[in-house]
Order: sequence, then C-alpha cells, then structure tokens
Amino acid sequence: MTFDISHPDVRAAVERALSEDLGSGDITTDSCIAADAHAEARFVAKQDMTVAGVELLSLIFDSVELLKKSGDRVAAGEELARVRGESRKLLTRERVALNFLQRLSGVATLASRFVDEVKGTGVKILDTRKTTPGLRVLEKMAAAAGGVTNHRMGLYDAVLIKNNHIRLAGGVRQAMEQARKSGKPIEVEVRTRAEVEEALACGASRILLDNMTPDEAAIEVGLIDHRAETEISGGITLTNVRAYAEAGPDFISSGAITHSAVAVDINCGIYPVTMQSPP
Repeated sequence: MTFDISHPDVRAAVERALSEDLGSGDITTDSCIAADAHAEARFVAKQDMTVAGVELLSLIFDSVELLKKSGDRVAAGEELARVRGESRKLLTRERVALNFLQRLSGVATLASRFVDEVKGTGVKILDTRKTTPGLRVLEKMAAAAGGVTNHRMGLYDAVLIKNNHIRLAGGVRQAMEQARKSGKPIEVEVRTRAEVEEALACGASRILLDNMTPDEAAIEVGLIDHRAETEISGGITLTNVRAYAEAGPDFISSGAITHSAVAVDINCGIYPVTMQSPP
C-alpha cells in the first residue's frame, strides 16, 4: 500500500486532528505573533527510524518540501521535510503534524524491525486489525511503509473464522459450511490437532495456528504440508518471531506492530524568514 493522502479516511483524520487541537483558536500564538510574520519549519529525525506519513504535511501546510518519503530509513539528524508559510499557521499546526509523523513512523519503524528479524526465511509478516480506532488506514499504510504485508483492512474484505466463530457455529465444519456462502477463500484459526485436520478436510485456504510454541507450530506446518497456506499468530514479539519463522509458515501476523509501536522522536524547529527569502 502506498501512502495515499487522497484517501477520504486520511483526509478526515487530519481534519479531525486539526479541529481537535485548534478549537476556537490558538490564544498563545495569536497574542504574541504578528499576523504578517512568516517562518520556516524543519522536521528532523532525532533517532534512527523508518519514515511514515511525511506526505501528510501537504494536507496540513501550504508550502512543503519533502526531503524523505514513507518507507525511507533515516539516521538521527537527517531532515525529513521543510515547510514555509505564515508563522501563525506553522505554530498552530506543528503539534498535529508531529503527532502524526511520530506515531506513524513509530509503527513503520517497528514493522521494519519485524521484517528484518525474518529475513532469509521467506516468511511474510502481516499486520492485524489491532489498530487505533479511526486511524486504521493510516496505521496500515505505516505498517506497509515498514515492509509489512497488510492483512484484511476490515471485516468486510476477507473471511477469517476465529475460535469464537467456531464455538458459536458448533464446530469448524459448521462454521466453514456457512462461510462458503461468501464466495471468498476461507481462513480458519485453529488451536488443536483435531481442528487442523478438520480445517484441512473441509478445504480451508489458509490455516492460522494460534497461540502455539514454535516447536508445536512446526509440527502442524509439517502436517499441513502445503495443502493450505499457513499463518502463525498469538504472542509474536521481536524476540521470538525468528523462531516462529523457522517453523516454516507462509505468514506470521503480529498485533504488536500497531498496538504496541512506540512513537519515534522527531523535532520541529521553526525559524523566522522574510517575505523576500527564496522558497
């Protein structure tokens, strides 16, 4: 997924964030900064990171020079972007811009670390629906910027039968028989050998091995033997993802990529300029 700032959910998120912070006006800025003053803002990485969301600056400010793009890996001290315009606008929108850049680059940075951990295994890392409410599209774009493959965007675009579905439907077979009405490939979450065998017998396209140890998962992957795609999930961390990858699945999914990403450190310094200064 590319960082698409034309997506309606992206634009809506930016508008909500600006409205939330500005409210009836920035009383500090309006009281001490002249209305005709102009300035330049410089966004600088304060740590090594994978960039995500820098394109959003074009929705927040008027004159933007992007020096990096989403997916770029940068070192501490590198400039990400420069913005010029009315001093008041730069000051009132600085925090919203940083909140997006720091959060989304945090997701991308963690995603890239997961991808790095499984290099050479052929396993694809997937994200999940464990996202911040209202920010799913942005966080999925950030995960993709870090090299992760996006799993389903929502409940509407893929069939994934989980343990609660199985329990309420009366079993794996019953759940799969009903799910076939969707006409989509069926993925089934399993936790036992019996559920693995039943999912295979019923023609599951992908089998999700949930909350198993790496050794347990390796045994089930061997049993499945490419008769269905395999995915491992449940308790996946940076410290154990390599062990799970060596169990031989096609995919590993981790909610931590979005729900546990730590915001990275980005600085925004704002400096006065004259109207005659070159852009």
